[in-house]
Amino acid sequence: MLYICIPAHNEGATIGVLLWRIRKTFQSYSREYEILVFDDASTDGTAEILAPYAEIAPLTVIRSETHKGYAFALNALAREASRRTKYPRRDGMVIMQADFTDQPEHLPELIKRFEGGADIVIAERNAVKEPAEVKRLRALAPWALRFFIPISGVTDPYGSFRLYRISLIRELLKSAGDKPLVSAEGWAANVELLISTVPLARRVEKVSVDPRYDLRVRPTRIKPFADSMALFHFARSVRGRKVVVPAFSVSSATPVAPAEAASTVQDRPVS
Repeated sequence: MLYICIPAHNEGATIGVLLWRIRKTFQSYSREYEILVFDDASTDGTAEILAPYAEIAPLTVIRSETHKGYAFALNALAREASRRTKYPRRDGMVIMQADFTDQPEHLPELIKRFEGGADIVIAERNAVKEPAEVKRLRALAPWALRFFIPISGVTDPYGSFRLYRISLIRELLKSAGDKPLVSAEGWAANVELLISTVPLARRVEKVSVDPRYDLRVRPTRIKPFADSMALFHFARSVRGRKVVVPAFSVSSATPVAPAEAASTVQDRPVS
């Protein structure tokens, strides 16, 4: 079983199309899956858009009535996936964004690596045309980490699009008890989860992907200075740790055809 975990806050413009694309991907790539969406107090109709998809897709929505933030959403989704799995060594948890940045059509390549024995599969983002805020944060992020927590073996520790074997998540939960798995926000939360799971993994692989900022219909929520400071404070809180991602093979996920990608910005019926 694969649990597709999606944090969502006011993603009504894209969440329905994203679920349609996930469903379409798994129709052509046979694999048992469930979609878990954490609706973080959305006020734009996200909940109403999600409702009919629950009738035709394996979808569960976890709703928060107050805005909790990205780290809280990750914790809730990880705990729910861990609670649901019957085979934690066989099942996986995929984290992806609800705004089209992460492409469902890249899932088969991540899954192939996972089924080949990888405990963590990292989707490393290629350099593409990015919003100015994302480009600025990408330039600042390495400086926020480098003096406190060196990370080697991975060039993009900040991205969210990853697949984790649930047995690793369960080990973290066992150690954490009632404490959250991650407490940092934004890109720092992604770094925190990665560096916590890498020491538990026997094998880590990465897949090269092209994020699609051009399909996103809302402005980026990246705040370069605030997010780089979050990375800095997180790195300082774990100073002294050294993270070495073991050597792994690299592959490129098959890109989405331009015509198909362009068509996805128009919604599809759920039937």
